[in-house]
Amino acid sequence: MRMQTKVILSHLLFLIVGIIDVYAVIIENRSLELVFKPFLMITLLIVYFSGVNKPNSWFIASYFFSFWGNVFLIYEKSHLIYGLIAFLIVHIIYIKLIVGFLKKDSVSRVIVLSLPFSLLFLGVMYFLFNNLGNMVFPVMLYGVVIAVFGIMSLLNYLQERKEENLWLLFGSILFIFSNIFVGFDNFYDPYHSFNVLLIALFIVAQYCICRAMILKGR
Repeated sequence: MRMQTKVILSHLLFLIVGIIDVYAVIIENRSLELVFKPFLMITLLIVYFSGVNKPNSWFIASYFFSFWGNVFLIYEKSHLIYGLIAFLIVHIIYIKLIVGFLKKDSVSRVIVLSLPFSLLFLGVMYFLFNNLGNMVFPVMLYGVVIAVFGIMSLLNYLQERKEENLWLLFGSILFIFSNIFVGFDNFYDPYHSFNVLLIALFIVAQYCICRAMILKGR
């Protein structure tokens, strides 16, 4: 099978799985969700393998934890802490990868770039804080880590305005907002639309990050 054919088929497979998973969330079909949600990261890993000659082991590890994070979050509040831990590790791995791409930069510039993410973090905490209970520390820690992920992605793009870095920045921002909807769904008000938005944003975010890593892997 030609390389181009493999790439097209892998993307098509991921697209089908993603659409079915979003559809399952929209119609609130838990059985369908239980089948297809775990396949999201498996099919995206196939997309990654089809596009690179030398896969990055750290990036592959992030997919392992994303897989389990997805599985735990299917059960929402009963397994929420395990999902947070899994995705916390994912974001730490992403930060490690991005730090490896960065050049030295001024502290003042990093501080300026951190402002929008810090304000977003504080704004979300303002709405969620009173409902967090014993989850205050885990959620705050998670929020700080994803804010750092966003800051590093933005700095990486501003240092080198390349296509792959734009994909990475776009993916990180969508991932952050997907996490925000997870927070609002679990600790503010469980609107069904939050569930739909968080999974749709998650799928697109992970694809964008995968696309960035494929381009960097070339």
